[in-house]
Amino acid sequence: MTNAELRTTAERHIAFSTAAKPEVRLVGRSEAMRTIEADIECAARSDAKVLVTGETGVGKEVIARLIHHASQRAAGPLVTVNCAGLPDSLLESELFGHTRGSFTGAYRDKLGLLEMAPNGTVFLDEVGEMSTRMQVVLLRFLETGEIQRVGADKPHARVNVRLITATNRDLQHHIAAGNFREDLYFRLNVIRMSVPPLRERRDDIPLLVDHFVNAYCQQHRVPRPEISQAAMEAFLAHRWPGNIRELKNAIERIVLKVNGPVVLVSHLPIEIACPSSKAGTAVGGINGGTATSPSQAEEMTSMMLERGASFWEAVYPSFMSRDMTRNDLRKIVQAGLENTNGNYRLLVQLFNMPTEDYKRFLSFLRKHECHLPFQRFRTVPARLQGTASSSPVGFARA
Repeated sequence: MTNAELRTTAERHIAFSTAAKPEVRLVGRSEAMRTIEADIECAARSDAKVLVTGETGVGKEVIARLIHHASQRAAGPLVTVNCAGLPDSLLESELFGHTRGSFTGAYRDKLGLLEMAPNGTVFLDEVGEMSTRMQVVLLRFLETGEIQRVGADKPHARVNVRLITATNRDLQHHIAAGNFREDLYFRLNVIRMSVPPLRERRDDIPLLVDHFVNAYCQQHRVPRPEISQAAMEAFLAHRWPGNIRELKNAIERIVLKVNGPVVLVSHLPIEIACPSSKAGTAVGGINGGTATSPSQAEEMTSMMLERGASFWEAVYPSFMSRDMTRNDLRKIVQAGLENTNGNYRLLVQLFNMPTEDYKRFLSFLRKHECHLPFQRFRTVPARLQGTASSSPVGFARA
């Protein structure tokens, strides 16, 4: 990757804001939302470190922004860094800066983001994705408050910033597995805020739908439609594996698609219009039997096998936006291989991809460590006769 490409990557995963007023707000009336509002008010009264946990898409960055804007540091900058989107060398350079000649392309000394946010807040998203080495570097900074630039042999300066971190991982599980430092966890976990998934606070869905419909109608300059009762019931019944991020995306698509005064079920994305109970009946549960609340992997598989969606349309965008884990992707691949008797070429057809995508598909799986050995599936009787079937398949026992 060239220096220009690295810089472009960094810009995509770093946000630098000096706005004095919040650009976001909490929307909801559930007990969970009232608890979060109280936690934000509590966190804003001090400079203590905050760890925000919750599934991808629940709004962890929104909470970080609200804490910053409600605190005494509101006049200072807010720097947002996505740790999962940057390689170690680039992440360290962006946070701490570097000296001239420390690596190829380092033609001058460069300030790090921590130095560029005096009296402000730094939000590290997806901190659970940090490598062990970067965890050590971050821990050293937390213990001393000193900045040591990449390539320097001694600390450069002390900075006064507040740190807010977020993760969708179970850090205690990662600690037990040796993938996350326990001493760093204790440093970060001073004030803990856990954001529940949208499916656990369904009372908030009507308010969120109304909020996003208004926002996107204004943005795209289209008349505001009303949400029919049947459409709202479909919203309430959906599992929302992508949480608020998925809801926002769905509402924007609906606003642009509807051409009448009322949003009907036919205007909804197919994964929302189809009741979860139907998908759960068609796709067997991961532990056998039928599932009344299918997992995200089951829902994605159902979209491909029942509704004809392509792998590149149904699975790839969710995985690349980190709305789906590698484990979910492996479960989808496993379900397909069990139906193709371990044949990856038939799997390409089963997942509604053109045959010429075979090499691209395998390369994608290998790159993300989701390529499963075909030999383990060759003992399973083939369920496809010559070509891939579009009939529903079940998930094998994990």
